[in-house]
Amino acid sequence: MARTAAPRIALATYDPGAEAGADRDLPVLVGALRAAGAEAEAVHWDDPDVDWSARDLVVIRSTWDYSWRAAEFTAWVEKCGRATRLANPADVIRWNTDKRYLGDLARAGVPVVPTSYLAPGHPVELPGAHEYVVKPTSGAGARFAARYGAGAEQREIAVRHVERMHAEGLTAMVQPFVASIDTEGERALQFFGGRLLHASLKGAVLSPGTAYDADKVAHPDLERWTPTEDELAVARRALAAVPGQPELLYARVDLVTGQDGRPCVMELELVEPNLFLWLHTESVGRVVEAVLAAATR
Repeated sequence: MARTAAPRIALATYDPGAEAGADRDLPVLVGALRAAGAEAEAVHWDDPDVDWSARDLVVIRSTWDYSWRAAEFTAWVEKCGRATRLANPADVIRWNTDKRYLGDLARAGVPVVPTSYLAPGHPVELPGAHEYVVKPTSGAGARFAARYGAGAEQREIAVRHVERMHAEGLTAMVQPFVASIDTEGERALQFFGGRLLHASLKGAVLSPGTAYDADKVAHPDLERWTPTEDELAVARRALAAVPGQPELLYARVDLVTGQDGRPCVMELELVEPNLFLWLHTESVGRVVEAVLAAATR
């Protein structure tokens, strides 16, 4: 019997330059895939010398500089998606890189944190009676995100924040600050191969008074979490509302407790979510199984 060729898999990441890479999952996944018989390697998404068509599957894992280079990244996604199988698919990535997708989810009946948008050239309209959050529609790791209180002084700072984003061509999004985050945190439900993989609880990222351009810890105080039935139901509704009902290799649904006491979607991450495998080591085998299945389909 002829030997079946090993699947060729690229895990797309970013180039950290002289610094150490921040993706703790990446070497674990590369090693586990190789141990399972795959030809696996981590590859910088923006490396011009890579022949993506030589891979059976490209899995976007930690392209964590993409929001600074959104147009370049989406062009690469389209190119890579034409050359080989890309996970997640190019049309999903394109839709999910712009957080205006929250409006699509809301129109589909998914409970989401209420969101308004301020595009460049639009007047800066901000809440006056409650705490709120301002951040860009294209962002990752809490980049350009800040939390503001009511009052004229806070509004002046928030206006400068929005103007800075507009100067860089970014659309701002404005959300009421969800008070439960300070006490209950956010729940991150991660799916792989169409099934719940694991869930994590993380603390509040934004503290009052932290400048929008300050460095922030994206996933503070992370710990394991067992999702409730309500949380699972909302997460699955969000995934079912992705346009085109695509087959997703991976997904993370970030949930918070809304004013009605029920879970609602803060973010649906389909581009390059951290898997937190260092916290959920038992999940490595299932991730490898799903990646191999996608590569050999």
